[in-house]
Amino acid sequence: MAEFIKNNWKYFLLILLIVFLLRDRITPVNRGVSYDLALPSAGGVAKSLIAPVPREVAPVDTQDRLVIKDTSLSLVVKDVTKTIADIETVAKDLGGYLVNSYLSRPEEGGSGTIVVRVPESRRAEVLNTFRKLAVKVVSESIVGTDVTDEYVDLQSRLEVLLQTKAKFQDIMNRATAINDLLNVQRELINLQSQIDSLKGQQKYYEQSAKLTKITVYLSTDELSLPYAPTDSWRPKVIFKQAIRSLVANFRQLGTAAIWLLVYSPVILPLIALALWLRKKYH
Repeated sequence: MAEFIKNNWKYFLLILLIVFLLRDRITPVNRGVSYDLALPSAGGVAKSLIAPVPREVAPVDTQDRLVIKDTSLSLVVKDVTKTIADIETVAKDLGGYLVNSYLSRPEEGGSGTIVVRVPESRRAEVLNTFRKLAVKVVSESIVGTDVTDEYVDLQSRLEVLLQTKAKFQDIMNRATAINDLLNVQRELINLQSQIDSLKGQQKYYEQSAKLTKITVYLSTDELSLPYAPTDSWRPKVIFKQAIRSLVANFRQLGTAAIWLLVYSPVILPLIALALWLRKKYH
């Protein structure tokens, strides 16, 4: 067997190269665990409801503005898994809840994302607690969306629908023909559907303003975050990336060798058969 391998080493090398190149096509890659939790409903209306873009209305001159605030944080942490669990605990303790979270452990360093909703009145307290969990805060952004005009427009449309519904109910009370009753009832069902839709959109705006959304990006490596620093040339970080790349390549070579070893009972007889046929017919 040793003499056979020695005389045909180039065939083994070719097979090893083919297995190495096709490894990712053969084996599935699953390097992360994700969690996606639906938003709880409020008042019978799911918070995941996406409100359609309303028509343009004139700005409302009032101090009681309805503003939806979304906050994003990029944090460098020591342990991504532990920090995600700590963030969820903090959000729940302060009256909020988890929306969804994602955790991955690629070779270049652990990273993850968690989205929570907390009461707007405690947003500053929550953010301050999240900052204390980090080794470094890379970036922070707050985006506010004023939906007061849209909310007032929805209220106006709702009042018109309610008045129309009242008129149809009056007609229904005075109708005697069965055909008229059926037509009025059909219109009432259609109006009620529109009313429920508008109320749902209003509830979405109200709850989104009361429970602000906070998205936290986490990583053990600053360069893996969405908002990495512009000055990214750092010898220490590059050295770590080179070491991780070297380890990853050795792992791939080891994986290819294992595949070749497992398939050797099939590959070796095929090689032997090919050599025998070559000698016989040449």
